[in-house]
Amino acid sequence: MKAMIFAAGVGTRLKPLTDNTSKALIPVNGVPMLEHVISKLKQAGFHEVIINIHHFGEQIIEFLQAKENFGIQIHISDERNYLLDTGGGIKQATNLLQGNEPFLVHNVDILSNVDLRAMYEQHIKTNPLTTLLVSERQTSRYLLFNQQNRLCGWRNHDTREVKSHYPDFDPEQYNEYAFGGIHVISPAIFEWMEEWTGKFSIINFYLSICAKTKIEAYPVENLNLIDIGKPETLAQAEEWLKKSDNPTTY
Repeated sequence: MKAMIFAAGVGTRLKPLTDNTSKALIPVNGVPMLEHVISKLKQAGFHEVIINIHHFGEQIIEFLQAKENFGIQIHISDERNYLLDTGGGIKQATNLLQGNEPFLVHNVDILSNVDLRAMYEQHIKTNPLTTLLVSERQTSRYLLFNQQNRLCGWRNHDTREVKSHYPDFDPEQYNEYAFGGIHVISPAIFEWMEEWTGKFSIINFYLSICAKTKIEAYPVENLNLIDIGKPETLAQAEEWLKKSDNPTTY
């Protein structure tokens, strides 16, 4: 089982902590974000991990070497010359990710109690192009799904912007979910990406193709999820982990 960790972000929201340190190595309850995610992936059965790097990328390489890659196969997708965003980052790692099995993608700054193995197996069972972890948490930007949990559009309540490739799209007719920064992707995605080059968002990519192929929601009841990309949520995450009996399940 393969997984990719997005660890290339600059960490602007966490300044000044990230002025001299890679965001992925900022400690949460004494353990770097990256180590938390790797531990969770290992426990779920993922044996091969691809990590993209950009901001202070050499620090991540040195950290992994010091930890002897945590006893699993770890590959680096190097974006130090040019940050490619989420979609471009996946395409950059094509040679490392393509194969006969799906792969999981996990943001480095997400902590959650989701069962990654169960999510992966659900993807295999239903066989969409992508399975997206979603929840009903409050935010300004939502992905919009039909009654079959199939992605159909996107909405920003603050700007009132709506995106969809469906004709006569009415966002009021769809279920709103917040994306959780974790997705399982079938290798066929690289065929859909052939005409996409350089830097691009994976969400914009999904929205451009969702009318033509199946991209499904994976809603989780009682989901605990924290985006630790901001100082206030970093503090919340530390409190959460202090109360957790098993740090890899949160």
